[in-house]
Amino acid sequence: MTTTLTIQQAAAATGLSVHTLRYYERIGLLDPISRRDNSHRLFREEDLLWIAFLLKLRRTGLPVRDMLQYAAWRRQGNTVQSVAARKALLIAHTQSVEQNLAELHSNLQVLQRKIAMYEELEVSNPGQSNHMEP
Repeated sequence: MTTTLTIQQAAAATGLSVHTLRYYERIGLLDPISRRDNSHRLFREEDLLWIAFLLKLRRTGLPVRDMLQYAAWRRQGNTVQSVAARKALLIAHTQSVEQNLAELHSNLQVLQRKIAMYEELEVSNPGQSNHMEP
């Protein structure tokens, strides 16, 4: 038997709000979620895995419009065109993430050098006030 979760349970499991889950379904990021006879949504494990992937895309800065395109290609199945398109989108996004990481790393190095400079100043000039520096 497949385990299913209510929308509240799915929200808790994914960290998304109930509203966001409904929104993702409405705009097409999620395939239509199966429902009980009383029309309450039932999220399957496959739905949660897809949501987890969408969250990775979102947290790495992929725009929703690109996520929607990816979801549309995914619905086409593993055709040659769909696989190639999804792969190309992920390659381009990965390159963007790598560039962002490199920039963040460079900025982090500047901060670390600044902290080291302040630590040296504290050791060499305890209690002294010097001119302002950038």
